[in-house]
Amino acid sequence: MDLHLELPPGHGRRAALENALRQAIRDGRLAAGERLPSSRALAGQLGLARGTVVEAYSQLVAEGYLRSRQGAVTEVARSPGMPPTPATVPAPTRVVADFRLGRPDLSLFPRAEWLRALRRALHVTPHAELGPLDPRGALRLRTALAGYLGRARGVLTTPERIVICSGFTQGLRLVCDALAVAGATSIAVENPCLPDHRATLAAAGLDSIPLDVDQHGARPDADAAPAAAVLLTPAHQAPMGVTLAADRRSEFVRLATAAGTYLIEDDYDGEFRYDRHPVGALQGLAPEQVVYAGSASKSLAPGLRLGWLALPADLVDAVVEAKRRADRGTDVLAQLALAELIESGALDRHIRRMRRRYRQRRDALVHTLGRAVPAIPLQGIAAGLHAVLVLPEGQSEADVLAAARQRQIALTGLAPFWHGPPKAEGIVLGYGTPAEHEYRRALAHLGQLLGGLASLDEGEAKLEPPRKFGGLASLDGGEAKLEPPKNPRHSR
Repeated sequence: MDLHLELPPGHGRRAALENALRQAIRDGRLAAGERLPSSRALAGQLGLARGTVVEAYSQLVAEGYLRSRQGAVTEVARSPGMPPTPATVPAPTRVVADFRLGRPDLSLFPRAEWLRALRRALHVTPHAELGPLDPRGALRLRTALAGYLGRARGVLTTPERIVICSGFTQGLRLVCDALAVAGATSIAVENPCLPDHRATLAAAGLDSIPLDVDQHGARPDADAAPAAAVLLTPAHQAPMGVTLAADRRSEFVRLATAAGTYLIEDDYDGEFRYDRHPVGALQGLAPEQVVYAGSASKSLAPGLRLGWLALPADLVDAVVEAKRRADRGTDVLAQLALAELIESGALDRHIRRMRRRYRQRRDALVHTLGRAVPAIPLQGIAAGLHAVLVLPEGQSEADVLAAARQRQIALTGLAPFWHGPPKAEGIVLGYGTPAEHEYRRALAHLGQLLGGLASLDEGEAKLEPPRKFGGLASLDGGEAKLEPPKNPRHSR
C-alpha cells in the first residue's frame, strides 16, 4: 500500500516518522487492523534509511500503536487509550418482511448470464471502445436497444436518438436541464406521483404542476397552467397502478402537439403485465412529442445504474450536451454486457421467467389479503411489481405503519406521493422486494399484520393487538393459502 505521511524537514527523521504515524492513527486515517507498508517499501517512499523505519515501527509496537505479526507484517493495533473507530455504515435494522416499493427480487438477478455476457463483451470489444466515450453511450447498446424497444414496447426510434444514462433519475434530470436551458419553468406531474420525480424537477429549478389521477390514469387538463412537458407513467401509474386510458393517451398527445410541448414517459416496469394484453409505449403514438425513458432497474437490478432515453429529434443535441456536462458517459462495460444480453436473447428469457414468478407472487398476495382484509380490495394488480391497499375513510395509514414497525415489517405509505395534503390514505405493497426463499414467510407476517385491522366502527379504525397467526400452508399454483386461526374467537 502507499502511505501518505508528511515529515518536517531537518534532523530527527525517526522521531518525525513516529509522530506522523501516531497522528495518522489518532486521526483515524489508519484504522485498527490496517496493514502498513513493509519497512523497505516505506523507506523507499519517504527517502529514509530502512533502519530508521524499522526502529520507528519497533517503538510504536512497544507503545501499543502497532503490532507485528508472523511473516514481518506490521498493522495498526487498537490502543486502550485510542477512541474506537467510528462505524461508517450503521448496523441494519432487522426486518422480518420487506414490502417496500421500487425493488425487484435481487436474489434472482441472472448472475451466470451477466457474467457470460460480460466475458463475451470483453472478448470481442475493440480496445478503442474502452477509451473516451460518446456521451450518447456505446453504439452497440444503442443499436440493440432500438431493436428491442421496438419489438417489446412499440417504441419508434433509432440508435442516433437514444442516450444511455445512469438510471432513470439521471435521465429525467438530463431532460429537465435541457428544457430549462431552453427557457422552461415548470413540468406537469401526476398527483400522486413518485416523490423522486418532484425532487428531480426541483433540483433542476423547475416547478411541479399537479395533474389528478383517477381510475383511468392522469386527467388531461387543457386549462391547466402552461408547462414545458408532462411527466407520465402510462403503463402502470406510480403509485396507484392504473393504466392510462386510450382516449386520455390520445388527448395528451393532441395537447402536446398543439402546444409544441413534450410528454415524458417513465416506462419503469412496462415489461411485467399479467391480466391484460400488453400496453405499448405512449411514444409510439407521437415519437416527436414523447421522451421515452426506461431502465434495467426492475428487469435486472437498480445497482447496474443503466437507463436510456429515446428522444425527439429536436431534443437530442441538448440532452447529449447535458449528459456530456454531467459525467461524459455511463460505464461502458455494463453497457456492452447489456447489449450482449439483448442480442443473445438472454434478456428476453430472463424477463419471461421473472414475469411468471412475479405473477405467482401477485396471485399469492391477492389471496392472502383477500383472506386477511376482504373488505379492502387491492388496486393496480394487473401489471408491475406493486399493488395499493387504499384504506377506507377513517382508517389511519399512520397507525398501520406504526404497527408494521412494531412487527418489523417494512411498508411504504401513500402519503409521501401526494402534492400537498393526502387525498387518500393507503399502503403501497412492493411484492417484488422479498427474496424468493423468504416470500411465503413475508406474506405470513403481512397477513398477520393486516388481519389485525378491526372493522370500521362508527367512523374509527382500530388495530387489534397481535394475535397468533396460522401461517402459510403452501405456495401452490401461485397462491399462498392461509390456515385458519386455531382460536375460533378470532375467526372473521
